[in-house]
Amino acid sequence: MSMHCLIIENEADTERFVRNGLREVGYIVTSCSESVEGLNLATSRQWDIIILDRMLPGNVDGMFVFKTLRELGKTTPILILCVLASLDVRLRGLRGGRNDYLTKPFAFSELLARVDGLTRRSKLLEDVGELWVADLKLDLRTRRIERKGKPISLQPREFRLLEYLVRHEDQIVTRTMLLESVWDYHFTDRSNIINVQISRLRSKIDKGFSPPLLHTIRGAGYMVSAHC
Repeated sequence: MSMHCLIIENEADTERFVRNGLREVGYIVTSCSESVEGLNLATSRQWDIIILDRMLPGNVDGMFVFKTLRELGKTTPILILCVLASLDVRLRGLRGGRNDYLTKPFAFSELLARVDGLTRRSKLLEDVGELWVADLKLDLRTRRIERKGKPISLQPREFRLLEYLVRHEDQIVTRTMLLESVWDYHFTDRSNIINVQISRLRSKIDKGFSPPLLHTIRGAGYMVSAHC
């Protein structure tokens, strides 16, 4: 089955280089050069991989596009391209799972290796299908939550937060880990966001159920566990 790739890249030479190389190895490629069109394409169709320029023109850059897609619940693998001068701490937290970055200039063989790695890891994550903690069920395909068979409605950000915590079941997850992995922030003054979201999430998955699953580990962070 052919793989579908969306390239959102402002530099014509880079776009052509990546597009031609991927087509030669069998990808079906669509490309655009600016963020609004890229967002529209990314949200209107299914893609196997998105290659996204970090430094798009205008007021909306590549990181905004990335964050918007994740906030909308889009789990498409995303490879962000950036020049070394634009590499910042937000990008360094992207490796693994469905995210990665590659600095310019790059060899096509390296880009292809990153693309193959992202699509392979994404497929493995999708094959899991469901995550469970005690009687709490996360369906990763439909993004539905149930506890004791009762549906629970979560916003996309709340789902990402819960999924991250559940994937680290019985492990302490720090505020820094959550800021970098769920919010793509690296600033401790935003930690109140976590307090608010944890409180909302706890009220949805624990209120009226037993045992409680979402725990605050004082001075350390948070943990999802049925054994605390």
